[in-house]
Amino acid sequence: MELRENAVRLKIYVGESDQYEGRPAYRAVVEFLRAEGLWGATVTRGIYGYGKRSRLHAASPLRLSEDLPLIIEAVDTHEKIQPLVPRLSKMLRGGLITVEEVRVLRHIG
Repeated sequence: MELRENAVRLKIYVGESDQYEGRPAYRAVVEFLRAEGLWGATVTRGIYGYGKRSRLHAASPLRLSEDLPLIIEAVDTHEKIQPLVPRLSKMLRGGLITVEEVRVLRHIG
């Protein structure tokens, strides 16, 4: 088992309709994180939530919301993630970015 005491989790909250340079923001962010060599990134689609404008967004079998909440998560060292935060902030005008310490119990790679 490999322990990395200085690992952090980057979480980015965006809307499905958010854009960056004409393409979905979540795709642009994941491609950016990949280019920067982070261990990995995952996008999770929420089924219900709201953002800074307090508008509720919901997935429903009767209608498809076009702006469901998305969470992009990545885990890596503090040294690799922290310098990326200002660049990510410029990419995401309406998103929320958090960084929290985590303890990695196993790293495959």
